[in-house]
Amino acid sequence: MDPVPDKGVSLLQGGMPQTLSSTSMFTPCGFSPHLHTSKEDEQGGLIFQDGNLTSASLDALIQHLIPTTDYYPEVTYIFTFLLSSRLFIEPHELLSRVCHKCIEQQRLDDPVLDKARIRKFGPKILQLLTEWTETFPYDFQEERMIGHLKDMIHRIAPCDEVGMEIRQQCMNQLLQTLNQKLATLSHGQEGIVKISAAVSDKLVAFKSKPPSIQREILSVCSDPYTLAQQLTHVELERLSHIGPEEFVQAFVHKDPLDGTKTCFSEQKKTSNLEAYVKWFNRLCYLVATEICMVSHKHVACFTTCLMYQSEILH
Repeated sequence: MDPVPDKGVSLLQGGMPQTLSSTSMFTPCGFSPHLHTSKEDEQGGLIFQDGNLTSASLDALIQHLIPTTDYYPEVTYIFTFLLSSRLFIEPHELLSRVCHKCIEQQRLDDPVLDKARIRKFGPKILQLLTEWTETFPYDFQEERMIGHLKDMIHRIAPCDEVGMEIRQQCMNQLLQTLNQKLATLSHGQEGIVKISAAVSDKLVAFKSKPPSIQREILSVCSDPYTLAQQLTHVELERLSHIGPEEFVQAFVHKDPLDGTKTCFSEQKKTSNLEAYVKWFNRLCYLVATEICMVSHKHVACFTTCLMYQSEILH
């Protein structure tokens, strides 16, 4: 996927070499030593082969993520690293190290700040933080993450009056959008808990006292197109709450890397993904049950049921 063009930040024309998949690159100490690389292409602790980043230490990768006054990482690298790095470093620790390096390299602790430098650097670090909050909003449910975010925003605010006003608007927009996103996610998680509890109660009630009359889907909704629309709305709503990091966590727990103790060993946050899987399984069971409930002796009814389910799928 090509990087998204300028969002208020001018990206370098040179671009960023693409990275390989995390499972083939990462080991507990950084990138896999088994990859064939060329030492002649080593640049600042990063090793490239055929223009692709193939090996580096975690510290070098973090440095590669940090923008400067004349450099901004590719969007593809930002996403890949923010997603893969959580296998070996907690998001709050990563953000802390990013902020510390920015403060140190851009001299944001100096009594007298270089306004010209901040005018160039400010929009870039603000853009990086914006991309992080938009792509991985769940990371910012922690107070530590919000603290680092606000501290960095506060440090790049002092500048000339015109620039400060524009930047302040961007900062306010960032925090407002993040708060809205977190509120939506929180509401979605509360909904999952309520639905799970309701389903459990209904299962218990059904087992203790089965209903005297079984209702078929056809009696509830005779139009497969309408039912398909409703199911699509439900599915998209559930999918919207799943963060990309949940897939990484799920796969790591299922098939951990050899000799690797990940940051997820004590903490597993895949509730949205698990809720979607349970919903999808229940839907499959419902379809199978509807088909099995129709007597095969009544060919016309059985055919109608199969055609109905087929039209829903299409």
